Amino acid sequence: MKEILFTEPVFKSMIWGGNRLKTEFGYSIPSDNTGECWAISAHPKGDCIIKNGSFKGKSLSWLWDNEGHLFGNRSEKAFPLLIKIIDAKADLSIQVHPDDEYAALVENGSFGKTECWYILDCDKDAKIVIGHNAKDKEELKAMIKDKKWDDLIRLSPIKKGDFFQINPGTVHAIKAGTMLLETQQNSDITYRLYDYDRLDGKDLRQLHIRQLHIKESIDVIKCPHQDITIEGEIVTYDTCKVHTLISCKYYTVKKISLWGEQDFIQNKDFINFSVIMGQGEIDGIKISKGDHFILPFGYGEFTLRGDMELIISYI
Repeated sequence: MKEILFTEPVFKSMIWGGNRLKTEFGYSIPSDNTGECWAISAHPKGDCIIKNGSFKGKSLSWLWDNEGHLFGNRSEKAFPLLIKIIDAKADLSIQVHPDDEYAALVENGSFGKTECWYILDCDKDAKIVIGHNAKDKEELKAMIKDKKWDDLIRLSPIKKGDFFQINPGTVHAIKAGTMLLETQQNSDITYRLYDYDRLDGKDLRQLHIRQLHIKESIDVIKCPHQDITIEGEIVTYDTCKVHTLISCKYYTVKKISLWGEQDFIQNKDFINFSVIMGQGEIDGIKISKGDHFILPFGYGEFTLRGDMELIISYI
């Protein structure tokens, strides 16, 4: 049965979020500080519902548990990837993620969090935090203790279309004016290293400095920081270009730029699709910017038609 699984996104309000998920993607968002669209997710904190077909109304986690053949009967305990769109109206906290081993020990068997970012849009002269300047753990501890954040943190300039791999142990943060698509392991484990002493709370009587995770951050930060060099393959067809952004243990992520019609084959356990620009069709079904869907195991040949850009991922 050749059935495409379209997902209903889950939205998250954040103190740093904005409204571009509405103005740029046309989503119905819960507030004007909506920071995240969990576009393809089976995480307990945001489990996407299937919008169409035989499994309409079922959650992605239910499909994983009960219809494993759709995903090649993989061995993971949960759907292994999580696709997000992030709208940062303000700076996010400076943070770090654990690897699988640390998360399994400290976070009740959770997946670790390897992730990557494709920059959808950003302000002129925008930057992100990626990496740090401490030569070893002792210097890291001293700089954190003395709050030498400007000396510790590395900033990198960004532009639309840039791509970054964020391995566990990498200090990182998205800064104001940036919108990106994130592909990550199915994990919500984040350790805040620094958050600009921002206050949080539901009303003025309950304001408090946001929780930090200094011990855990020091445990998992890799010293010294090592930049990741990515040289992805680009394959060009008459009507299409396919750019491999990253291929690692946890995922392969590609960008498809289409300006006509092109045939492909789905020969993976599953492939996630996100339309990030334009509109068109997949096997005669209309798709446009903001649509997210999964081609399940055994889908086989498919045809994309239109003028659009897509980010796809698979294992």
